[in-house]
Amino acid sequence: MAIETSTQYEPSTEAAWEPQMPPEDLIFDDGEPLESNRHRIAMNVLIRSLQQAWEDRDDYFTGGNMFIYYSRQQARNRDFRGPDFFAVLDIDGTYPREGWVVWDENGRYPDVIIELMSPSTRQVDTGAKKDLYERVFRTRNYFVYDPFDESSLQGWQLDGNFQYQPLVANEQGWLWCDVLGFWVGVGQGEILRVTAPWLRFYHPDGNVVLMPEEAAAQQAEAATQQAEAATQQAEAATQQAEAAAQRAEAAEQRAETAEQRANRLAAQLRALGVEVEE
Repeated sequence: MAIETSTQYEPSTEAAWEPQMPPEDLIFDDGEPLESNRHRIAMNVLIRSLQQAWEDRDDYFTGGNMFIYYSRQQARNRDFRGPDFFAVLDIDGTYPREGWVVWDENGRYPDVIIELMSPSTRQVDTGAKKDLYERVFRTRNYFVYDPFDESSLQGWQLDGNFQYQPLVANEQGWLWCDVLGFWVGVGQGEILRVTAPWLRFYHPDGNVVLMPEEAAAQQAEAATQQAEAATQQAEAATQQAEAAAQRAEAAEQRAETAEQRANRLAAQLRALGVEVEE
């Protein structure tokens, strides 16, 4: 599929002094499925984990497999399929979009893009698309990863000359995404009953950025642990109270025994004619 790299607006050939308006009959679904079920899961993992991490924010938009319209000619030819994952920061994220239409978004392009490669798309993802995101979109961070190839992760960051520089991996093989403030890395795990090396976001401290269901499970586990700890504390308090009661009963029994001995001794002394004060 050809990738259009023209600018946002084109002069009219009929009246160069009057710019043509962008088309309004945009489509947002080409009916083509993702490469595989693993690609679909991988895309949703990235989108939903970012939404969970930033659940208290409304100044960004993230989507995946959505069309990005950036020029009249590209829109007219309908020749560009959207990235598998992208995020745009510092915008109004309070309403949903069917796609990302640059001229309706004050000229804003994605700040981060991730393409989930396959053998059939690898050359385009690391070639023509990379060039488009660098020169036209000027997307600050771009990553590619093949869900079936654990060693395929690559990433770039736009430098001051608007050129992509490759990112250097850390000891875990993760790449730093400066725009999001997260590591982008591969970790083995089971998601939706599929065990595979998944592309995930990681906090600066190395903890994985959770999806909503993972966060809910973690919160539930923490609540269960707190409940168990409270139960253990209550049981310990009960045991301490029982021990205190037993000690008091034992002391009472000792006191009663001493009194009985004193009374018996007094009776013996009276029997011998010894006066004993009561």
